[in-house]
Amino acid sequence: MKFSTREDIEAPAEEVFAALSDFEGFERAALRRGAEVTRNDPTVPVARGAVWNLRFPLRGKMRRLLCEMTEYDAPRAMRFAGQSTGYTAQLDMALLALSKSRTRIAVELEIRPRTLPARLLLQSVRLSKASYARRFEARVQKFAIDLELKRLKPGLF
Repeated sequence: MKFSTREDIEAPAEEVFAALSDFEGFERAALRRGAEVTRNDPTVPVARGAVWNLRFPLRGKMRRLLCEMTEYDAPRAMRFAGQSTGYTAQLDMALLALSKSRTRIAVELEIRPRTLPARLLLQSVRLSKASYARRFEARVQKFAIDLELKRLKPGLF
């Protein structure tokens, strides 16, 4: 199953990439939502090959995910590959500088089942894919809006 969206942001590509590269901020946000996040080697700066172990609640159960950064091409793209017991996932984020102060972000998430129970669960999710797609797009939109507001009023965030 694949989710994808594009959003234009009133910010230079370097600023958008810097916001996307705020891994500590994303880790703190995940912790606030009840997830457990640990980076395999927190002393080394995040780069290609960085690995995170995640545990998070989903549909009433704690799930595990091993996430590895497979591409880090500043300020153009990042790619992550994730594996859990039943699924593999790939998250691609690409930036395109439309002008000096405007950037288009393209985000694509693909989830593939590896086991029969995972295939059945993903099939049930397909029935409501439109609502999951709207939520995915809303999250990317919220990121874009928050980044634009942070640029306009730096003291608020």
